[in-house]
Amino acid sequence: MTAQTGLQPDVRAPSKGLGRASSAERVTGKLFEVLLFACLGFGLLVLVVLLSDVIRDGLPRFNLDLVRNMPSTRPLRAGIQSAMMGTIWVIVTVAAITLPLGIAAAVYLEEYADKTRWYNRLIELNIQNLAAVPSVVYGILGLAFFARGPLDLGGSVLTIALTLSLLVLPIVIISCREAIRAIPTSIREGSLALGATRLQTVRRQILPNAIPGTATGSILALSRAIGEAAPVLLVAGGLIFITSNPSDLLSQATVLPIQIFNYVGRPQDEFRTVAAAAIMILLLILLLMNAAAILIRNKYQRKW
Repeated sequence: MTAQTGLQPDVRAPSKGLGRASSAERVTGKLFEVLLFACLGFGLLVLVVLLSDVIRDGLPRFNLDLVRNMPSTRPLRAGIQSAMMGTIWVIVTVAAITLPLGIAAAVYLEEYADKTRWYNRLIELNIQNLAAVPSVVYGILGLAFFARGPLDLGGSVLTIALTLSLLVLPIVIISCREAIRAIPTSIREGSLALGATRLQTVRRQILPNAIPGTATGSILALSRAIGEAAPVLLVAGGLIFITSNPSDLLSQATVLPIQIFNYVGRPQDEFRTVAAAAIMILLLILLLMNAAAILIRNKYQRKW
């Protein structure tokens, strides 16, 4: 016989309200999923339409003559050679300025800075805020201090590079900090336990292991600098034809986004074809840089 007790299990039928709520939640989840997919599809559709329109307009002028020819007021002879060379000069200069400063600032903030000090917290807060400042604000700053103002460099390569360096430096610092922060603490502690100084630990352990993340973030930051038009438009102007390649940092220069802006503003339809072909070249450069960043990350990134 089975022992009988006064305690009986509380067996109740499932609540119909709970079943209805679960069914409603599933329907709501499905609807939300469909909505997200529709938003994604709409965004991709708009992107495809824009790209197809640019390719259709620019394909007739997408050839080597576009890169070989200088800008011209005659549509059939118009090219982007000076803008291409100016872009190369500017990006190399931006990299030479921002990479050492960005990496050094990231190493200081992650490895040396005392987080309890108010000025270090203030520096971190300002770096985060500067990364979100609109690019046109940096253009106004460059116009006031570099193009005119104290330095009075005009629309030179150095002016454009300094302005864009202010724009991308916070991004480089943040990406380098994330790469350094991803390195396990055990590597630092093990290096210091073996008698290495903090400088030796940073030089031989931290920086080599942070190269994949640092390189990826730096390339993406430079690709943003290549595509910026507003700050360059303010410091160098856009309604000019520069028909010579830069020879030094103080040479007058233009870049691809500004040359595209110039061509688009012309009344002749032929110039819009040249602008579309230049947009294709700019997009190709940006895609190659982003692909390089992804390849570097996938090939050299370590999983701790």
